[in-house]
Amino acid sequence: MTKPVVALVGRPNVGKSTLFNRLAGERLAVVDDTPGTTRDRLVAEAEWRGFTFDVVDTGGIDPTDLRRWEPLSLDSADYIPQIRAQAEMAARDADAVLFMVDVESGITSADHEVAEILRKLQQKRGDKLWPPVLLLVNRCENEERRAQAAEFYELGMGDPLPISALHGTGTGDMLDQLIEALDLEGRAEEEPDPSVKIAIIGRPNVGKSSLLNRLLGEERVIVSPIPGTTRDAIDTQLTYYGKPITLIDTAGIRRRGRIEPGVEKYSVIRALKAMDRADVVLLMIDATEGVTAQDAHIGGMAIDKMKSIVVVVNKWDAVEKDAHTMPAYTEHIREELNFLDYVPVLFISALTGQRVGQVLPTVLQVQEERFLRIPTGELNRLVQKALSSHAPPTKRGKRLKIVYVSQVRSDPPTFLFHVNDPDLVHFSYERYLENQIRRHYSFTGTPLRFSFRRRSSA
Repeated sequence: MTKPVVALVGRPNVGKSTLFNRLAGERLAVVDDTPGTTRDRLVAEAEWRGFTFDVVDTGGIDPTDLRRWEPLSLDSADYIPQIRAQAEMAARDADAVLFMVDVESGITSADHEVAEILRKLQQKRGDKLWPPVLLLVNRCENEERRAQAAEFYELGMGDPLPISALHGTGTGDMLDQLIEALDLEGRAEEEPDPSVKIAIIGRPNVGKSSLLNRLLGEERVIVSPIPGTTRDAIDTQLTYYGKPITLIDTAGIRRRGRIEPGVEKYSVIRALKAMDRADVVLLMIDATEGVTAQDAHIGGMAIDKMKSIVVVVNKWDAVEKDAHTMPAYTEHIREELNFLDYVPVLFISALTGQRVGQVLPTVLQVQEERFLRIPTGELNRLVQKALSSHAPPTKRGKRLKIVYVSQVRSDPPTFLFHVNDPDLVHFSYERYLENQIRRHYSFTGTPLRFSFRRRSSA
């Protein structure tokens, strides 16, 4: 069952990022009293009563009109076009919407606008409206303010739920209602899809749709030189030498702070959802621009989701080159994306078709390695040999001891180490152990997950 997506919607400075951080359990979103502080959209996993869901912070209302390069007033009415776009995309794409308002400022014209949009876009599913919308009245830290929350009945969005995102007051009751609204307990498990799912991701205008069309051999999606043409994640099925494959084209992910409010921001969320569904991710890089910080950021998101990766350098036909260009460019990629040193790198031209024929065979090889299992006896011999060659460092006079290790799952490959004290595991030694395993079992393109558990007899 795929995780549902819950979007936080509302005008600027009502506390969306504060609630996002509370639900995510860590400080991920930038929080400031100035409207427009959150310039990017963030996604994090939240958990309540054993159920998990992705929560989306929908900030990013920029108080500067970039077309005029003049500051706008901070009246929330100035943001209504951007707020409208966010609310519309949330209602279309999210599984539930948390509509936040502020008890201190009372009901504003922007609040009325969002409420009207959400009401119009909700659709009947049986006896319920979809997506469900919970109206959260923030900054209700005391009884007086909780009583004032009743005025928000005027918005016609159901019972106002008084909360304090900062102090956590009322958030437990709100989450109980959210779980009930999402009907997670009643959701049926999805039928398994046997196809290899490939998400094509990258910055705007690197050639993702062009690659999809070239792989398909036909024009199945719109291709345009204008960045941001692809808004939705598009699934396309094909069969490659008898192997079912699902290709997922996605909207380009711009660097943080450069994503436009509204539609494009939510297209990023769709790309992240597509990545969540994928087995293998094609990280596309523009050969004419080189590796950028955003390329590394996107690769990091894929690793966070434990996805297998193939780096695809597109527009190779536009690069002046000699016999040394490709090795030098490969070294450049390894340096800039040093956390992806185990992934294959392909140099292609989606425009001319150069080396595009290598893409699917490489993906299938990576997918096969993702499901590789190491016999327990062989794995323990490898680890003991690694320990003999390079003993772990001591910490406060105590040395790490690894008693036993096993591969507890594949997809992604996950290894459980039974040790005397998990706190003694330094990240550099964990990386050393990973490198030693990869020397014998490469797991090409696939991240490895290590878990360290205390064993009392160690």
